[in-house]
Amino acid sequence: MSWGTELWDQFDNLEKHTQWGIDVLEKYIKFVKERTEIELSYAKQLRNLSKKYQPKKNSKEEEEYRYTSTRAFLATLNEMNDYAGQHEVISENMTSLITGELTRYVQELKQERKSHFHDGRKAQQHIETCWKQLEASKRRFERDCKEADRAQQYFEKMDADINVTKADVEKARQQAQLRHQMAEDSKAEYSSTLQKFNSEQHDHYYTHIPNIFQKIQEMEERRIVKIGESMKTFAEVDRQVIPIIGKCLDEITKAAESIDHKNDSQLVIEAFKSGFEPPGDIDFEDFTQPMKRTVSESSLSNSRGEGKSEPKFGGKSKGKLWPFIKKNKLMSLLTSPHQPPPPPPASASPSAVPNGPQSPKQQKEPLSHRFNEFMTSKPKIHCFRSLKRGLSLKLGAGPEDFSNLPPEQRRKKLQQKVDELNKDIQKEMDQRDALTKMKDVYIKNPQMGDAASVDHRLAELGQNIEKLRLEVQKFEGWLAEVEGRLPMRTEQPRRQSGLYEAQNTSAVNSCAQDRESPDGSYTEEQSQETEMKVPATDFDDEFDDEEPLPTIGTCKALYTFEGQNEGTISVAEGEMLYVIEEDKGDGWTRIRRNEDEEGYVPTSYVEVYLDKNAKDS
Repeated sequence: MSWGTELWDQFDNLEKHTQWGIDVLEKYIKFVKERTEIELSYAKQLRNLSKKYQPKKNSKEEEEYRYTSTRAFLATLNEMNDYAGQHEVISENMTSLITGELTRYVQELKQERKSHFHDGRKAQQHIETCWKQLEASKRRFERDCKEADRAQQYFEKMDADINVTKADVEKARQQAQLRHQMAEDSKAEYSSTLQKFNSEQHDHYYTHIPNIFQKIQEMEERRIVKIGESMKTFAEVDRQVIPIIGKCLDEITKAAESIDHKNDSQLVIEAFKSGFEPPGDIDFEDFTQPMKRTVSESSLSNSRGEGKSEPKFGGKSKGKLWPFIKKNKLMSLLTSPHQPPPPPPASASPSAVPNGPQSPKQQKEPLSHRFNEFMTSKPKIHCFRSLKRGLSLKLGAGPEDFSNLPPEQRRKKLQQKVDELNKDIQKEMDQRDALTKMKDVYIKNPQMGDAASVDHRLAELGQNIEKLRLEVQKFEGWLAEVEGRLPMRTEQPRRQSGLYEAQNTSAVNSCAQDRESPDGSYTEEQSQETEMKVPATDFDDEFDDEEPLPTIGTCKALYTFEGQNEGTISVAEGEMLYVIEEDKGDGWTRIRRNEDEEGYVPTSYVEVYLDKNAKDS
C-alpha cells in the first residue's frame, strides 16, 4: 500500500491532508501547554493553601501544635506541600519532554513537507512542459501536412491546364515537393517529441511522483508515530509521580493514625492544671436562732490550736457573689492595673512614699479583719484585682518568678525557664571550648593567628556562663520552693470558698488568706484567727446595690501621671481628687474625678487625706 501508486493523481488532496496533520500536532502541543499551566496553577494554589494554615512563628498557634491532632494536621500541610511539588514536576517534565520536543519536531516537519511538495510541483511543471512541446510539434506537423496537400493539388491543377506555361507548371511542382519535405520533417520531429514525452510521462507517474509521495507518506507516518509517543509520555509523566504522591498520601494516613486522644487529654491536664485541691464539704449552719446567723465552728477553726483552715461563706453567699454581680460593677472591680506602679519621676526619700512598690512588705493582717473588710466594704474588695491580675497575663507582663500563676502552672514555667537557661549555658560552653582549642592551635602554630586575640572573647563567655548559672540557681530555688509547697493528694484538702469555678479558686483563696503582693502573686500564709461572724444578709445585699462607691477622703496629685493601662486614670500635678479606695499594699490607690471618671493611680504619685470617719472604721 503506497501513496505513490494508489494516490498518483491526488497531489492537492495530499497537500491538504499533510497540512491538517501538522495542525493536529500543533493543537496537541497547545493542549499540553495548557495542561502544564493548570498543573503549575494547581501546585501554586496548594502551596499557598499549605502556607496559609501553617502556624505563625512566635504565636499562640505554635503552642497548640503540641497536641497529636494538630501535629497530624501540620504533617498533612507539609505533605500537601510535597504533593504540590509533584505537580510542578509533572509540569516541568511535560514541558521538556512533550511541548519542547514536539515544537522542534513541528518546525522540522514543516520544512520537510515544504521540500517534498516543492519537488512534486517541480515534477508537475516538467511534465507539463513536455506536454506543451508535444502539442506544439503535433500542431506543426498537422499544419505542414495540410500545406503539402494544398501544394500538391495546386500542382496537379496547373499541370492539367493547357493554357499554363511550362515554367509555371515547373514552379508549382517544386513548391509541392518543398511542402512534402517540410511535412516529412515535421513528422519526424513530432515522432521524436512524442517518444520523449512518453518516456518522461512514464518516469513521472511511475518513478518521480511515487518517490515523492512515498516520502510524504513516510513523513506523515512519522508524525502519527510521534504524536502517539507523546501521548504515551503524557501518561508516563503522570505515572512516574504516582509512587511519590502515594507516599505523601501514606504519610497523611500515618499522621492521622498517630493521633492519640488519651495523650491530648493528658496534655490538656498539664496545660491547665492549677495544683490546688478541690474544695471540701460545706458544713451545716444553724439558722434557727432568729437574730443571729453564725458560721459553723468547722468553717473557721483556730489556726493556733486545732490546725489551719480557711474562711467560708454561707450557702446563700456562695452563689451570690459572681452570678448576681452587675456587669458594670464587676468590670470596675476587675480593672485595677496588672503591673506594679511606676516610681515617681523625682527622687524621693523612702519615707515620702511609704506605700510605694519599693517599701518593705507590711505585716499580714489577721484573717478576721481581712474577712470583715471583704464582707462589709466595696472599696476593700481588692481580691478581685488579684484574681484578674493572676489569671489575665495578656494585659501585662508577669513577675519574673511567675508568682502570678497557680502552683502547677508556675512549676511548669519555672522548669521550662531552667531548661532554657541550661541550653544557653551549654551553647556558651561549646563556644568556649571551641575558642580554647583555637587558642591552643594558635599557641602551637603562631603563624596561624594571635593567641591573645581570643582572650577577650573567652573572658566574655566566662562572664556570660557565670551570669547564666546564677540565673539557673535563682530559678531552681523558686522551683524547689514551689515543689515543696504543692499539696499532696494524701493531705487533708484545704477548705476553699465555693464562690468561683475551679480555674478561679486560687485567686479567691489568696484574697481570703493573706494580703496580695503588689505584682499580683499568690502567697500561702495561713490566717491566725479562730472564728468570725458573717452578716450574710448585708453581704448579699451589698452586690445588688449599684450606687457609686462612697468617698473616704481626698488626695492631691504630686506628679503628673499618664494612665495608659486598663483601669488607670490620668492626673495632672496639683489636681485635687476624691479617694474611694486606699492602698492595700499593691502600690495603687483608687480615686474619682467625677461620677463617670474613676480609676487607679500610683500611691507614690498622690498625697492622701483620709476622713476621720474612714480612719476610725
